[in-house]
Amino acid sequence: MEADANPSGPSADDLAALARYATDLADGVDRALPGWVVATVRRAYRAGTTNEAPADVVSAAQEAGVAAAADVGPRVRAMLALDIDEQRVNPLSIVRTATRYPTEVLRAAGVAPVARDATAVRQFPDDDYDVTPAFFADLDPDLNTPGLTWGAAKAHVHLARRRAAGQR
Repeated sequence: MEADANPSGPSADDLAALARYATDLADGVDRALPGWVVATVRRAYRAGTTNEAPADVVSAAQEAGVAAAADVGPRVRAMLALDIDEQRVNPLSIVRTATRYPTEVLRAAGVAPVARDATAVRQFPDDDYDVTPAFFADLDPDLNTPGLTWGAAKAHVHLARRRAAGQR
């Protein structure tokens, strides 16, 4: 990113950097989703039953992880490909929709839902196991930097556009 604000808006380099960061984030989400679903099922199964998840539950989680990546990954990528002024949601909100995949596996396995506070129930009513990621790093610690970098680049481009338009 250039240090000086461009009076005509973000530079071509700024936009190219934002696109690279978006691709890095989308690629990371694609890679992380299958493993996140499996790890989430294992952790919630153990917490809800005090036993390790049996092979059939792990197998179902693996299938659900592949399905989550096939569903959520392209939606994150499509959202990140939009111009920032066209983005109506953020990528983490799309990632959070993947919660349904481990939830469905856990429900099918008969794991009892966990007690959640009223705020969690209101924000994520279908998350019976309190597994909704709060941050990209909850999906995979390696997504922390790409998520923050993309967000900072988006903010930089947004600010450059506002300055060019004479707005504060």
